Amino acid sequence: MYVGALELDILLGDVRSLKEKRAMVKPVLADLRRYGVSAAETGEHDRFRRSMLGVSMASSAVDHIHEVLDTCERHVAELPELQLLAVRRRIFGPED
Repeated sequence: MYVGALELDILLGDVRSLKEKRAMVKPVLADLRRYGVSAAETGEHDRFRRSMLGVSMASSAVDHIHEVLDTCERHVAELPELQLLAVRRRIFGPED
């Protein structure tokens, strides 16, 4: 079994409150979950314009994990209302 994790550091557009931030992040997380992954806001909880999103999945094929995580990364990068600042990917396998 392999487990893949993706950390997405994003800058949100014109956000002036934590309530507006949640309203912007919630649909992004829902969209990511449609790809069969677990997704959550994992950092930058107290900053209006920044967010850290965590995405993870498990599979028996490492190629499948890379394919799905690539799709998730592209999806977030293409959203016009936010800017993807950094991405960190980790894959854990049987030897870890």
